[in-house]
Amino acid sequence: MSKILVVEDDYFLRRDLKEILTRRGYEVWTAGTEKDAVQVSLQQPDIDLYLLDVWLPDGDGFSLCQRIRSRSNSPVLFLTACNDEESVMKGLDMGGDDYVSKPFRSGELLARIQANLRRALQREPEGRLWCEGISLHLNDGTLLVQEKAVSLRPVEYRLLKLLMLNAGRIVKRERLLELLWDEAEGAVEDNTLNVHMSRLRAKLGNECIETIRGFGYRFVKEVRQM
Repeated sequence: MSKILVVEDDYFLRRDLKEILTRRGYEVWTAGTEKDAVQVSLQQPDIDLYLLDVWLPDGDGFSLCQRIRSRSNSPVLFLTACNDEESVMKGLDMGGDDYVSKPFRSGELLARIQANLRRALQREPEGRLWCEGISLHLNDGTLLVQEKAVSLRPVEYRLLKLLMLNAGRIVKRERLLELLWDEAEGAVEDNTLNVHMSRLRAKLGNECIETIRGFGYRFVKEVRQM
């Protein structure tokens, strides 16, 4: 049974989320403040997924995410009424994996939770993808750029892996969303993918990934699988 910590200051929404998730077989812990969330996470270090509201009475989900990331790699999903690109980028910068805007459908949220939990358990094959100073190790997700280690968030790793495996070919935006968020029926925030791609380009160099307007993206360099 997967454990989920829901951090939401709205009592009624917090209660409803616990009921929905409990009915689906999850073990659910809740908190209404950042202080309470930290206390729960210390008492329950094996939380499998964190669902964080951005705005809390005594802090925010961004700083809470940072604290979680210092000791856990479990998926972090932000739940907020804010869906502007700046907020999305800030959440992902702090280590978040996904972003769900209010109001939302329970089916949409459950699909995203299930997808993130499933990906967290997946094991990658060994080997690496290589091209002109870029080396992506598939066994542990390590990225080397000009022989220097570059950190990747899980979503960034999946994006880069798909693009490099399809080097020279256009990967449609829809295909990226299907792979990364398991076909959440268009529920993924448009800005989320944009932000991840922007961050990935900053780490690799802007010349590696080309935007094909109206279609998707293409990794322009030749890639060898080793």
